[in-house]
Amino acid sequence: MTMPKTRSLTPRMISDFCRLRLKTVLDSDEIEVMTKYLVGLIELMAYPPYRGSKADWVMLADATGIEANKLKAAGPRLQPVLDAVARSIAMEGHAVPPPSTPIATKPTSTGDNQRSKARSRPGPAPKPIIEHPEPLFTEWEDPAGFGDALNLHMRRHGDTVRHLYLALDSRGEAQDQRTLMKWCTGQLLPMTARSFVVLNNIERRYRLPLGYFKAKLPHQARAIRGVTLAGLPTAERRRLAWHLPDDFLTRPKAEQEEILEWVRRVIISGSTDYRQFQAAAMRQRYAVRFTAFQNSPRRAAPKPEDEVSDLDEELQSAVMDAPAALDAEMNALLRFKTATLTAFGFQRNGVWNEETASQKVEHLGLMFGALASGPRSTVKGAGVPLDSLCFAMLIFPAVWDWYLQWREQRRGFYTKWEVDMLSVVLSMSRAETGWIRQTPSLADRLRPIPGMITDADIDSARSDWEAACELFHKHARHRIREIERVARVHRDPFEPILPILESASPVGEYRKITEEIMRLMPDERRYPRQAAEAVRSFLLLRLGMHTGLRQRNLRELLVCPRGRMPTSERHLEDRKRGELRWSDRDQGWEVLIPSVAFKNSTSSFFGSKPFRLVLPDLAGLYDAIEAYIDRHRARLLGNAADPGTFFVKTCKRTSADASYNQNSFYEAWRLSIQRYGIYNPWTGRGAIKGLLPHGPHNIRDVLATHILKQTGSFEQASYAIQDTPDMVAKHYGRFLPQDKSAIAAKILNQVWEAA
Repeated sequence: MTMPKTRSLTPRMISDFCRLRLKTVLDSDEIEVMTKYLVGLIELMAYPPYRGSKADWVMLADATGIEANKLKAAGPRLQPVLDAVARSIAMEGHAVPPPSTPIATKPTSTGDNQRSKARSRPGPAPKPIIEHPEPLFTEWEDPAGFGDALNLHMRRHGDTVRHLYLALDSRGEAQDQRTLMKWCTGQLLPMTARSFVVLNNIERRYRLPLGYFKAKLPHQARAIRGVTLAGLPTAERRRLAWHLPDDFLTRPKAEQEEILEWVRRVIISGSTDYRQFQAAAMRQRYAVRFTAFQNSPRRAAPKPEDEVSDLDEELQSAVMDAPAALDAEMNALLRFKTATLTAFGFQRNGVWNEETASQKVEHLGLMFGALASGPRSTVKGAGVPLDSLCFAMLIFPAVWDWYLQWREQRRGFYTKWEVDMLSVVLSMSRAETGWIRQTPSLADRLRPIPGMITDADIDSARSDWEAACELFHKHARHRIREIERVARVHRDPFEPILPILESASPVGEYRKITEEIMRLMPDERRYPRQAAEAVRSFLLLRLGMHTGLRQRNLRELLVCPRGRMPTSERHLEDRKRGELRWSDRDQGWEVLIPSVAFKNSTSSFFGSKPFRLVLPDLAGLYDAIEAYIDRHRARLLGNAADPGTFFVKTCKRTSADASYNQNSFYEAWRLSIQRYGIYNPWTGRGAIKGLLPHGPHNIRDVLATHILKQTGSFEQASYAIQDTPDMVAKHYGRFLPQDKSAIAAKILNQVWEAA
């Protein structure tokens, strides 16, 4: 089969030629790509790339994605169809000149150049450039894709790629001509700030609504490229780019600074007082790190005090590894509070689960870190040598008075945190069941500390350990009463989600975030990983809204795909985890979590029975779950080992673990709120005005408040979050007097409505 030498070259002819002549030299997918590319050249009136009289295989490889060596080997079969396309376009007379690679030519004299310029060019005169060409037709069916829409409006206004490029170039608004061609063929999409400026210029030329072409892109919420923010770290530039408008570079400098300030204050950090305090405190790390709950190498021991310079002291205020003796004491405490059975000769009152134990280790590490930090550092610690730190020093009132005053000076007031810390050590010094009280050998490691512990104090404690513990016990109870009287709330858990809680339907308001995720969902075929991340964000919020689970139960939720045997309840109890599985009995996806997996497993809500909830098949939830399990979850995992949990991180080659921990899960939720929840007036993205970044725990506030506003029942609100009415009243429900009055008025008003 040879291609005809007439202008009547049709897509059908190209398709038949490629199917019959190229099947022995190219794969079926490559034949399809080549056919689409050649047909696109005909529609756009664009020449194939040539190098002299033969095709330029390197440029053709760039345009099609097929290897250049493979195209060159298939040259004898490809060259005829490329020549036929070039002849067909040449007969039209208004084609885009072929991009070619320069070849060596014989130099000509200056006189020859002047005579060639004076000689008139053959062929029709160039088409005049008009700022706003009149459309050739006014009725059309609006295509969904970006490339199809651009081709349609170019045909409507009689533009070729070349002529559109010249029209934009005449006003200084041009994009590279090859880029415009690849936009039309779908090989490229606008992604840079400059590209979006060019799109706006094309929309003005064709009198289209501003943002018409951007609305047809398969990934509208992606961060724009090409925004230069000098002086900022790469990571911060990447975070900011998500929330900047497409025309950021064309805006005045003052407006750019206003946008950056708003994004940093509202979206990145959150503008609450507590968030500002927390951000400042995070820059001053001072904890002592224990080996419990982490596997990391120990750092070198610090220098003696006389060798420490100002700079070294500043560095020492960072996280320090606990000395071996202090670490051994912490491990002994954890064995005492977490073991199934207490050691012989010991008694205890209460047991710590893994989450509680991890929290206590962290809080005690902060206290020891404050004591060990240098007084000349930014932390302004007590300067206690690391080797002098021990649990026995916690029974001395002077140590606690220094620590409590130090925390009050840093924050500006006392909070419930100080009460909780005193209560923890108070229980350790309690008669008969306190670990410190039952371990007098701890006093052997006591060392004098100027201003806190003297030699006389140490001798007295060693001689009568019971009396020393009893003295501290009375002192701690007295301090707790004093602090409770003046303690203030620093972190208002309702503040970030106040616009949601103030609405008549908090759950309905929060649902808008999931709808925004679906509205901005990337095209899965072109952006598979980004689409998987968006589906994961959607399911994070939806499962949180339907179950009201704490983040630990949500992030550790296992998954059993449909058709497999679900994990037995006994096995789930051993692992202290729940599972999302398909229920043949209810014909739906159910969440089953044994009661022992919950923080409040002894609550009256459970009664030693498991938590079981069949998720509703509403608003695309089942479709999203099945698509996530079938396709998206595997894309997020990549080559990483499958941890078996429903939610997994986006794994890279350097990722060690695909499962979430407490911090990474919080950040995943917070990132979803930043991208889809907070309304950004500069980009028009985001669902809710006034919303601030927050974590997964706030969804429990939303659920409890919603039910309180609808029913006024603390009992029913507690059912939504697997807790008790008392806990809802103290911590979760924002039930104001006007909300109570509104429920009562609704009932009373029925009397007048019936009259």
